[in-house]
Amino acid sequence: MGSDKIRELVKKIYEALSNKKALNIKVIDITKLTVVADYFVIASASNPLQMAALQDAVDEVMYKNGITTGRIEGKKDSTWLLMDYQDVIVHLFTEQDRKFYDLERIWQDGVMVDPDEL
Repeated sequence: MGSDKIRELVKKIYEALSNKKALNIKVIDITKLTVVADYFVIASASNPLQMAALQDAVDEVMYKNGITTGRIEGKKDSTWLLMDYQDVIVHLFTEQDRKFYDLERIWQDGVMVDPDEL
């Protein structure tokens, strides 16, 4: 997938999470740090029902964009979900687990992407 298409997909994921009231959504460009993916999208949910809604929203975006396969780690009742779509990895956390794992610190050498620049 080309970089413009990936960036457009990240924008759609961001918007879907925002529409479902995800908390503290961050996009990190990790293209220069690893071959694992191009972007991380990280967001928090305030409760298990919201976590499930966020996962469903991301699944819907991916499906509408012709991406039906992805590896999902965790379940809808988990406190951390990892949704791996090769070029984009989405991390959904409860607020407490997000603070504990602190991916933003671990990947601080990545480039934080302003949502308005997507």
